[in-house]
Amino acid sequence: MTAFKFIEPINMAHVWRAGELGAAFVETIATGYDALSRVLPGGGWPCGAMTEVLQPQAGQHEWGLVAPALGALQAASPDGLVDKLVVLVGAPYRPFGPALSARQLNMQRLLSIHAEKNDAPALLWATREALQCADVGAVVAWLPDVRSAHLRRLQIAAHTHHKLLFVFRPLAAQHESSPAPLRLLLQAENNPVGNRASSAGHLQVNIFKRRGPPLNAPVLIDTRPQRLAAFLAASQAPSHRTRQRPSLPVPSQAAFIDLSDLLRKPLYALDRVTG
Repeated sequence: MTAFKFIEPINMAHVWRAGELGAAFVETIATGYDALSRVLPGGGWPCGAMTEVLQPQAGQHEWGLVAPALGALQAASPDGLVDKLVVLVGAPYRPFGPALSARQLNMQRLLSIHAEKNDAPALLWATREALQCADVGAVVAWLPDVRSAHLRRLQIAAHTHHKLLFVFRPLAAQHESSPAPLRLLLQAENNPVGNRASSAGHLQVNIFKRRGPPLNAPVLIDTRPQRLAAFLAASQAPSHRTRQRPSLPVPSQAAFIDLSDLLRKPLYALDRVTG
């Protein structure tokens, strides 16, 4: 009779329990935001997998979310080699070079691919080809009309070639099935006080799919660059300096002249020339 040995699942490294973050054997890239990294499996964006990001309107919050990771990916290139290439597919607007350079991105190694309007097959083909390129480190694609079957092919390509892949889609895709192991929903912070300057750049990141337990509340991050955030904070701080009007010097007692005797006498025009 064959004897079987029972192995506790907790002692198996390849077994993931749904109550814990699936951090084992997951290579990640740091997000640049500690609050966000703490709630992601592996502590960052997964390499070799697709991250699906949903937002109300394209072109608003993408760079604030992914720019720190893309800059870190380019900076982590081996010595003697050029930075990894970052490919944009179907970006809604032309990237603004000075702003991205301020976020530590190498604009010389950024490639933006566009297609004719409503040409979804061309965008899918370009995304898949970019994932297969050896010089590419990350692919950021805007695919509003993609289907679940097409996303599955992109997920397989990202896993096969070990690439960092971000796919941005509209909010309507929230209730659709997706093979992405990580799905996020982005929204600007609601500020009831109405102080737009204090909440500009703040994002609410709702992680509604991950390898781990569900989150009860969204994660709030400040996507503004450090120098800009410090400048805005300094400009809004109350000034403790009080302006004082310069006081006029008070003349001494010897500077006063008594004109009482002179004013009692009648003045004539000839008095001004006599003497």
